[in-house]
Amino acid sequence: MELKRFWTIFKRRWLLVLIPVVIVLGVGLATYQSPPDVYNAGMRFLVAQEPGATAVTDDEQRYYNWLTSEYVVNGLTDWARSGAFAELVSQELAGQGYDVPPWAVQGSLAADNARSMLTISVTYGDTPTTGAIIDAVATVLIEQNGAALPQLGGATAVVTPLDQVHVNQVSAGIRSQLDLPLRVGLALVAGLGLALVVEYLDPALRERREVEMIGLPVLGEIPRK
Repeated sequence: MELKRFWTIFKRRWLLVLIPVVIVLGVGLATYQSPPDVYNAGMRFLVAQEPGATAVTDDEQRYYNWLTSEYVVNGLTDWARSGAFAELVSQELAGQGYDVPPWAVQGSLAADNARSMLTISVTYGDTPTTGAIIDAVATVLIEQNGAALPQLGGATAVVTPLDQVHVNQVSAGIRSQLDLPLRVGLALVAGLGLALVVEYLDPALRERREVEMIGLPVLGEIPRK
């Protein structure tokens, strides 16, 4: 089908093309809500095993202590992502007067590690709670990590915070800004498709070529005024 033919169809069925666009645009504007404020705080922790008695003078002992620290930080990272860790953080927050359920704590946390360094990131909906969560995370990591690392034989790993807590507001992502334009674009595509379907199902003959396609001779044409 020629492009000119498509243009003729869409020009004739322009109302069908616009109806889905108007509906989606109207509903989108009527129900639009600005994205909620989101805040983020992060902290890095240096993780090490408590050195042995010969670690100062024995090079081999220092090497194995360092190597063990990498395994320890891997274990702490997995623990920080778990529901058990979120439960402990929620309890710590409750003692400070913050009611944040474990599922909300777990959903707000992101943990990663590189060598002997653990990185924790917290994303939440208000500044005070975000700061309180990251502080509670630090407290649980430092004071209660022994229960999560049975390979240490009941000892506690040395977890040292490397950063001061700074809570920053996170800007709205591009997805929220493009949501309505994308929906309007999809509605336009749907409107174009609807116009083509209606044109295909319409039995009326409006052009000379349509009459000739069914084998009827054209005796004359009445020009459009």
